[in-house]
Amino acid sequence: MLRSQRIEALYALLFLAPFLIHLGIFFVFAFVRTVGFSFTDATLIGQSSRFVGFANFVELFREPRFLAALTHSISFMLVVTTLQTFLALALAAVLNQRLRGITFFRTVYYIPSVLSSAAVTVIAIWFFQKTGFLNTFIGYIGSLSPVLLTFGVLFVLAQAVQVGLERWRGLPVPWLDPALATISLVVALALTWGLVGLGVVRPLEARPPEFTWLTNPDRFLGVPIPLWSIVILNTFTTIPTLMLIFLAGLQDIPKSLYEAASIDGATPLQQFFSVTVPMLRPVTFLVITLSLIGTLQMFDQVALMGDAAPLDSIIVLAYYVYNNVFSGEGKVGLASAAALILAGLTFAIVLLQRALGISEKAH
Repeated sequence: MLRSQRIEALYALLFLAPFLIHLGIFFVFAFVRTVGFSFTDATLIGQSSRFVGFANFVELFREPRFLAALTHSISFMLVVTTLQTFLALALAAVLNQRLRGITFFRTVYYIPSVLSSAAVTVIAIWFFQKTGFLNTFIGYIGSLSPVLLTFGVLFVLAQAVQVGLERWRGLPVPWLDPALATISLVVALALTWGLVGLGVVRPLEARPPEFTWLTNPDRFLGVPIPLWSIVILNTFTTIPTLMLIFLAGLQDIPKSLYEAASIDGATPLQQFFSVTVPMLRPVTFLVITLSLIGTLQMFDQVALMGDAAPLDSIIVLAYYVYNNVFSGEGKVGLASAAALILAGLTFAIVLLQRALGISEKAH
Protein backbone atom coordinates (compact mmCIF):
# COMPACT_ATOMS: atom_id res chain seq x y z
CA MET A 1 0.00 0.00 0.00
CA LEU A 2 2.80 2.37 0.90
CA ARG A 3 4.61 1.54 -2.35
CA SER A 4 1.50 2.28 -4.46
CA GLN A 5 1.08 5.63 -2.71
CA ARG A 6 4.66 6.53 -3.52
CA ILE A 7 4.14 5.59 -7.16
CA GLU A 8 0.99 7.74 -7.31
CA ALA A 9 2.87 10.65 -5.72
CA LEU A 10 5.69 10.20 -8.25
CA TYR A 11 3.25 10.27 -11.16
CA ALA A 12 1.59 13.34 -9.70
CA LEU A 13 4.96 15.10 -9.45
CA LEU A 14 5.82 14.13 -13.03
CA PHE A 15 2.56 15.63 -14.28
CA LEU A 16 3.09 18.75 -12.17
CA ALA A 17 6.77 19.10 -13.07
CA PRO A 18 6.31 21.43 -16.12
CA PHE A 19 4.13 23.77 -14.09
CA LEU A 20 6.40 23.66 -11.02
CA ILE A 21 9.52 24.32 -13.12
CA HIS A 22 7.79 27.24 -14.85
CA LEU A 23 6.56 28.59 -11.50
CA GLY A 24 9.98 28.21 -9.90
CA ILE A 25 11.94 29.91 -12.70
CA PHE A 26 9.61 32.65 -13.88
CA PHE A 27 7.90 33.51 -10.61
CA VAL A 28 9.77 32.42 -7.49
CA PHE A 29 13.30 32.89 -8.84
CA ALA A 30 12.32 36.08 -10.68
CA PHE A 31 10.69 37.51 -7.54
CA VAL A 32 13.74 36.72 -5.39
CA ARG A 33 16.04 38.30 -7.98
CA THR A 34 13.81 41.37 -8.14
CA VAL A 35 13.97 41.79 -4.38
CA GLY A 36 17.74 41.52 -4.55
CA PHE A 37 18.08 44.00 -7.41
CA SER A 38 15.84 46.53 -5.65
CA PHE A 39 18.55 47.09 -3.02
CA THR A 40 21.33 47.64 -5.57
CA ASP A 41 22.19 50.14 -8.31
CA ALA A 42 22.29 47.40 -10.98
CA THR A 43 21.97 48.42 -14.64
CA LEU A 44 21.87 46.63 -18.00
CA ILE A 45 25.15 48.04 -19.28
CA GLY A 46 27.20 45.41 -17.45
CA GLN A 47 28.96 47.38 -14.74
CA SER A 48 29.20 45.79 -11.29
CA SER A 49 26.37 46.68 -8.92
CA ARG A 50 26.66 47.67 -5.30
CA PHE A 51 24.31 47.53 -2.35
CA VAL A 52 22.46 50.83 -1.83
CA GLY A 53 19.86 49.83 0.75
CA PHE A 54 16.55 51.67 0.45
CA ALA A 55 17.99 54.41 -1.78
CA ASN A 56 16.00 53.22 -4.81
CA PHE A 57 12.70 53.42 -2.91
CA VAL A 58 13.55 56.89 -1.63
CA GLU A 59 14.47 58.04 -5.14
CA LEU A 60 11.21 56.72 -6.54
CA PHE A 61 9.09 58.92 -4.29
CA ARG A 62 11.20 61.91 -5.26
CA GLU A 63 10.81 61.34 -9.00
CA PRO A 64 7.85 63.18 -10.61
CA ARG A 65 7.40 60.53 -13.34
CA PHE A 66 7.02 57.72 -10.80
CA LEU A 67 4.52 59.74 -8.77
CA ALA A 68 2.59 60.43 -11.98
CA ALA A 69 2.65 56.72 -12.86
CA LEU A 70 1.45 55.80 -9.35
CA THR A 71 -1.37 58.36 -9.51
CA HIS A 72 -2.38 57.25 -13.00
CA SER A 73 -2.41 53.56 -12.00
CA ILE A 74 -4.63 54.15 -8.97
CA SER A 75 -6.99 56.46 -10.91
CA PHE A 76 -7.10 54.03 -13.82
CA MET A 77 -7.83 51.13 -11.46
CA LEU A 78 -10.71 52.90 -9.69
CA VAL A 79 -12.38 54.24 -12.84
CA VAL A 80 -12.01 51.15 -15.02
CA THR A 81 -12.92 48.64 -12.29
CA THR A 82 -16.10 50.59 -11.50
CA LEU A 83 -17.09 50.92 -15.16
CA GLN A 84 -16.25 47.33 -16.03
CA THR A 85 -18.12 45.83 -13.09
CA PHE A 86 -21.36 47.79 -13.54
CA LEU A 87 -21.44 47.59 -17.33
CA ALA A 88 -20.52 43.89 -17.39
CA LEU A 89 -23.29 43.09 -14.89
CA ALA A 90 -25.85 45.15 -16.82
CA LEU A 91 -24.84 43.52 -20.11
CA ALA A 92 -24.98 40.04 -18.58
CA ALA A 93 -28.47 40.72 -17.19
CA VAL A 94 -29.65 41.76 -20.66
CA LEU A 95 -28.06 38.77 -22.40
CA ASN A 96 -29.47 36.37 -19.79
CA GLN A 97 -32.97 36.78 -21.21
CA ARG A 98 -34.55 33.84 -23.00
CA LEU A 99 -35.08 35.39 -26.40
CA ARG A 100 -34.77 34.02 -29.91
CA GLY A 101 -31.33 34.71 -31.36
CA ILE A 102 -29.80 35.67 -27.99
CA THR A 103 -26.82 33.36 -28.66
CA PHE A 104 -25.88 35.51 -31.65
CA PHE A 105 -25.82 38.67 -29.53
CA ARG A 106 -23.78 36.93 -26.82
CA THR A 107 -21.20 36.02 -29.46
CA VAL A 108 -21.15 39.54 -30.91
CA TYR A 109 -20.64 41.17 -27.51
CA TYR A 110 -17.82 38.76 -26.67
CA ILE A 111 -15.82 39.39 -29.86
CA PRO A 112 -13.82 42.41 -28.48
CA SER A 113 -12.18 40.13 -25.91
CA VAL A 114 -10.71 37.79 -28.53
CA LEU A 115 -9.37 40.51 -30.82
CA SER A 116 -5.65 41.26 -30.87
CA SER A 117 -4.72 43.96 -28.35
CA ALA A 118 -2.23 45.42 -30.82
CA ALA A 119 -4.82 45.62 -33.60
CA VAL A 120 -7.46 47.17 -31.32
CA THR A 121 -4.97 49.76 -30.02
CA VAL A 122 -3.88 50.75 -33.55
CA ILE A 123 -7.55 51.21 -34.48
CA ALA A 124 -8.07 53.21 -31.28
CA ILE A 125 -5.22 55.57 -32.19
CA TRP A 126 -7.07 56.41 -35.42
CA PHE A 127 -10.39 56.47 -33.54
CA PHE A 128 -9.18 59.18 -31.13
CA GLN A 129 -7.34 61.35 -33.65
CA LYS A 130 -8.44 64.98 -34.06
CA THR A 131 -9.96 64.10 -37.44
CA GLY A 132 -10.70 60.50 -36.48
CA PHE A 133 -13.95 58.58 -36.22
CA LEU A 134 -15.05 59.81 -32.78
CA ASN A 135 -14.89 63.54 -33.57
CA THR A 136 -16.42 62.92 -37.00
CA PHE A 137 -19.26 60.94 -35.45
CA ILE A 138 -19.88 63.64 -32.81
CA GLY A 139 -20.01 66.26 -35.55
CA TYR A 140 -22.46 64.15 -37.57
CA ILE A 141 -24.75 63.63 -34.57
CA GLY A 142 -24.57 67.36 -33.86
CA SER A 143 -25.70 68.13 -37.41
CA LEU A 144 -28.73 65.87 -36.90
CA SER A 145 -29.67 67.46 -33.57
CA PRO A 146 -32.73 69.35 -34.96
CA VAL A 147 -34.05 66.12 -36.50
CA LEU A 148 -33.39 64.07 -33.37
CA LEU A 149 -34.93 66.73 -31.13
CA THR A 150 -38.04 66.86 -33.32
CA PHE A 151 -38.34 63.08 -33.26
CA GLY A 152 -38.00 63.01 -29.46
CA VAL A 153 -40.64 65.69 -28.92
CA LEU A 154 -43.08 63.98 -31.31
CA PHE A 155 -42.53 60.60 -29.65
CA VAL A 156 -43.21 62.03 -26.17
CA LEU A 157 -46.33 63.84 -27.39
CA ALA A 158 -47.69 60.74 -29.15
CA GLN A 159 -47.04 58.58 -26.11
CA ALA A 160 -48.61 61.12 -23.74
CA VAL A 161 -51.73 61.37 -25.89
CA GLN A 162 -52.15 57.59 -26.09
CA VAL A 163 -51.55 56.97 -22.40
CA GLY A 164 -53.89 59.85 -21.52
CA LEU A 165 -56.69 58.38 -23.66
CA GLU A 166 -56.24 54.90 -22.20
CA ARG A 167 -56.27 56.19 -18.63
CA TRP A 168 -59.32 58.33 -19.44
CA ARG A 169 -60.99 55.04 -20.37
CA GLY A 170 -60.07 53.67 -16.95
CA LEU A 171 -57.22 51.38 -18.02
CA PRO A 172 -54.09 51.39 -15.76
CA VAL A 173 -51.56 51.81 -18.58
CA PRO A 174 -47.93 52.61 -17.65
CA TRP A 175 -46.19 55.50 -19.36
CA LEU A 176 -43.77 53.17 -21.15
CA ASP A 177 -46.27 50.58 -22.30
CA PRO A 178 -44.47 48.59 -25.08
CA ALA A 179 -47.46 48.41 -27.43
CA LEU A 180 -48.22 52.13 -27.19
CA ALA A 181 -44.51 52.97 -27.43
CA THR A 182 -44.30 51.05 -30.72
CA ILE A 183 -47.18 53.07 -32.14
CA SER A 184 -45.62 56.31 -30.88
CA LEU A 185 -42.32 55.33 -32.50
CA VAL A 186 -43.95 54.77 -35.89
CA VAL A 187 -45.94 58.01 -35.65
CA ALA A 188 -42.88 60.04 -34.62
CA LEU A 189 -40.78 58.55 -37.44
CA ALA A 190 -43.45 59.27 -40.05
CA LEU A 191 -44.05 62.86 -38.90
CA THR A 192 -40.31 63.58 -38.63
CA TRP A 193 -39.71 62.18 -42.12
CA GLY A 194 -42.55 64.36 -43.44
CA LEU A 195 -41.25 67.52 -41.76
CA VAL A 196 -37.74 66.90 -43.09
CA GLY A 197 -39.13 66.24 -46.59
CA LEU A 198 -41.11 69.50 -46.51
CA GLY A 199 -38.05 71.42 -45.36
CA VAL A 200 -39.63 72.47 -42.06
CA VAL A 201 -36.85 70.72 -40.15
CA ARG A 202 -33.37 70.70 -41.64
CA PRO A 203 -30.08 69.15 -40.52
CA LEU A 204 -27.24 71.51 -39.71
CA GLU A 205 -23.84 71.57 -41.37
CA ALA A 206 -21.60 68.82 -39.97
CA ARG A 207 -18.79 70.41 -37.95
CA PRO A 208 -16.53 67.93 -36.10
CA PRO A 209 -15.28 69.34 -32.77
CA GLU A 210 -11.68 70.59 -32.61
CA PHE A 211 -10.99 68.35 -29.63
CA THR A 212 -7.72 66.45 -29.25
CA TRP A 213 -7.89 63.24 -27.23
CA LEU A 214 -4.31 61.99 -27.35
CA THR A 215 -2.37 65.25 -27.02
CA ASN A 216 -4.71 67.26 -24.81
CA PRO A 217 -2.90 68.53 -21.68
CA ASP A 218 -6.13 69.02 -19.70
CA ARG A 219 -7.57 66.73 -17.04
CA PHE A 220 -11.08 65.44 -16.37
CA LEU A 221 -11.90 64.29 -12.82
CA GLY A 222 -8.18 64.44 -12.09
CA VAL A 223 -7.28 62.02 -14.93
CA PRO A 224 -5.39 63.28 -18.03
CA ILE A 225 -7.51 63.32 -21.18
CA PRO A 226 -5.12 60.97 -23.09
CA LEU A 227 -5.45 58.43 -20.28
CA TRP A 228 -9.24 58.60 -20.64
CA SER A 229 -8.86 57.26 -24.18
CA ILE A 230 -7.09 54.20 -22.74
CA VAL A 231 -9.81 53.93 -20.05
CA ILE A 232 -12.44 53.74 -22.80
CA LEU A 233 -10.35 51.28 -24.83
CA ASN A 234 -9.59 48.99 -21.88
CA THR A 235 -13.19 49.02 -20.69
CA PHE A 236 -14.42 48.11 -24.19
CA THR A 237 -12.02 45.17 -24.58
CA THR A 238 -12.40 43.74 -21.04
CA ILE A 239 -16.14 44.01 -20.39
CA PRO A 240 -17.00 40.94 -22.55
CA THR A 241 -14.83 38.60 -20.43
CA LEU A 242 -16.31 39.88 -17.17
CA MET A 243 -19.77 39.74 -18.74
CA LEU A 244 -19.25 36.05 -19.47
CA ILE A 245 -18.36 35.40 -15.81
CA PHE A 246 -21.46 37.27 -14.62
CA LEU A 247 -23.58 35.42 -17.17
CA ALA A 248 -22.42 32.08 -15.78
CA GLY A 249 -23.27 33.29 -12.28
CA LEU A 250 -26.73 34.47 -13.34
CA GLN A 251 -27.58 31.12 -14.88
CA ASP A 252 -26.64 29.41 -11.61
CA ILE A 253 -29.21 31.35 -9.55
CA PRO A 254 -32.27 29.16 -8.80
CA LYS A 255 -35.36 30.29 -10.69
CA SER A 256 -37.46 29.53 -7.63
CA LEU A 257 -36.04 32.63 -5.91
CA TYR A 258 -37.39 34.87 -8.67
CA GLU A 259 -40.73 33.06 -8.63
CA ALA A 260 -41.05 33.57 -4.87
CA ALA A 261 -40.12 37.24 -5.19
CA SER A 262 -42.64 37.67 -8.01
CA ILE A 263 -45.40 36.08 -5.91
CA ASP A 264 -44.55 38.54 -3.12
CA GLY A 265 -45.12 41.39 -5.60
CA ALA A 266 -41.51 42.36 -6.27
CA THR A 267 -40.91 44.30 -9.48
CA PRO A 268 -38.10 43.24 -11.88
CA LEU A 269 -35.94 46.06 -10.51
CA GLN A 270 -36.58 44.96 -6.91
CA GLN A 271 -35.78 41.36 -7.89
CA PHE A 272 -32.49 42.49 -9.39
CA PHE A 273 -31.30 44.27 -6.25
CA SER A 274 -32.85 41.88 -3.70
CA VAL A 275 -32.15 38.55 -5.40
CA THR A 276 -29.63 38.89 -8.23
CA VAL A 277 -27.06 41.16 -6.61
CA PRO A 278 -26.85 39.28 -3.25
CA MET A 279 -26.64 35.90 -4.99
CA LEU A 280 -23.85 37.17 -7.23
CA ARG A 281 -21.54 38.20 -4.38
CA PRO A 282 -19.05 35.34 -4.99
CA VAL A 283 -18.96 36.16 -8.71
CA THR A 284 -18.71 39.87 -8.01
CA PHE A 285 -15.75 39.22 -5.70
CA LEU A 286 -14.01 37.30 -8.50
CA VAL A 287 -14.78 39.96 -11.12
CA ILE A 288 -13.60 42.85 -8.94
CA THR A 289 -10.43 40.98 -7.97
CA LEU A 290 -9.57 40.18 -11.59
CA SER A 291 -10.34 43.74 -12.62
CA LEU A 292 -8.23 45.27 -9.84
CA ILE A 293 -5.23 43.11 -10.65
CA GLY A 294 -5.61 43.58 -14.40
CA THR A 295 -5.95 47.36 -14.26
CA LEU A 296 -3.04 47.81 -11.87
CA GLN A 297 -0.80 45.73 -14.14
CA MET A 298 -2.07 47.25 -17.41
CA PHE A 299 0.86 47.62 -19.80
CA ASP A 300 0.24 46.69 -23.43
CA GLN A 301 -2.16 49.45 -24.43
CA VAL A 302 0.12 52.17 -23.02
CA ALA A 303 3.16 50.62 -24.71
CA LEU A 304 1.36 50.30 -28.06
CA MET A 305 0.26 53.93 -27.97
CA GLY A 306 3.90 54.82 -28.64
CA ASP A 307 4.36 58.46 -29.56
CA ALA A 308 0.66 58.99 -30.26
CA ALA A 309 0.28 60.49 -26.77
CA PRO A 310 2.83 62.16 -24.43
CA LEU A 311 4.37 59.54 -22.15
CA ASP A 312 3.85 61.54 -18.94
CA SER A 313 0.11 61.75 -19.61
CA ILE A 314 -0.48 57.99 -19.97
CA ILE A 315 2.37 56.31 -18.07
CA VAL A 316 1.36 53.71 -15.47
CA LEU A 317 3.41 51.66 -13.02
CA ALA A 318 3.87 48.59 -15.21
CA TYR A 319 5.11 50.68 -18.12
CA TYR A 320 7.29 52.73 -15.78
CA VAL A 321 9.11 49.51 -14.79
CA TYR A 322 9.57 48.53 -18.45
CA ASN A 323 10.65 52.02 -19.49
CA ASN A 324 13.35 52.21 -16.79
CA VAL A 325 14.85 48.85 -17.77
CA PHE A 326 14.79 49.09 -21.56
CA SER A 327 15.49 52.79 -22.15
CA GLY A 328 18.44 54.99 -21.29
CA GLU A 329 20.86 53.46 -18.80
CA GLY A 330 18.66 50.48 -18.01
CA LYS A 331 18.10 51.15 -14.32
CA VAL A 332 17.36 47.60 -13.17
CA GLY A 333 17.62 48.46 -9.47
CA LEU A 334 15.18 51.34 -9.69
CA ALA A 335 12.78 49.35 -11.88
CA SER A 336 12.91 46.41 -9.44
CA ALA A 337 11.96 48.71 -6.56
CA ALA A 338 9.03 50.04 -8.61
CA ALA A 339 7.97 46.48 -9.47
CA LEU A 340 7.91 45.56 -5.77
CA ILE A 341 5.78 48.61 -5.01
CA LEU A 342 3.39 47.55 -7.79
CA ALA A 343 3.20 44.01 -6.36
CA GLY A 344 2.65 45.32 -2.84
CA LEU A 345 -0.04 47.73 -4.03
CA THR A 346 -1.86 44.93 -5.87
CA PHE A 347 -1.80 42.72 -2.75
CA ALA A 348 -2.94 45.59 -0.51
CA ILE A 349 -5.86 46.52 -2.79
CA VAL A 350 -7.18 42.94 -2.82
CA LEU A 351 -6.95 42.79 0.98
CA LEU A 352 -8.69 46.16 1.23
CA GLN A 353 -11.68 45.09 -0.82
CA ARG A 354 -12.14 42.10 1.47
CA ALA A 355 -11.86 44.33 4.52
CA LEU A 356 -14.59 46.56 3.10
CA GLY A 357 -16.97 43.62 2.88
CA ILE A 358 -16.59 42.63 -0.78
CA SER A 359 -16.09 38.97 0.04
CA GLU A 360 -16.61 35.71 -1.84
CA LYS A 361 -19.51 34.60 0.41
CA ALA A 362 -23.06 34.83 -0.88
CA HIS A 363 -25.70 36.44 1.31
